Amino acid sequence: MDIKIGIRQSSREISFESAQSAAEVESVVAQALEAGAKVLKLVDNKGRLFVVPTDALAYVEIGEEETRRVGFIA
Repeated sequence: MDIKIGIRQSSREISFESAQSAAEVESVVAQALEAGAKVLKLVDNKGRLFVVPTDALAYVEIGEEETRRVGFIA
């Protein structure tokens, strides 16, 4: 799963791949925001932990991993 997190007042975004499903990531984000948690914690495929302050979140984009195309497009 490809995840992108936008940070307020920053032109850069955090981008990583996670083994979690889209529903799991959405649930973690929703729970953190609804509970008024100070931070959002997500783990990528390599086991790295990303901790983002919830008040700095601009957006969280959850998308499928894009498969690479081989060959030419006619």
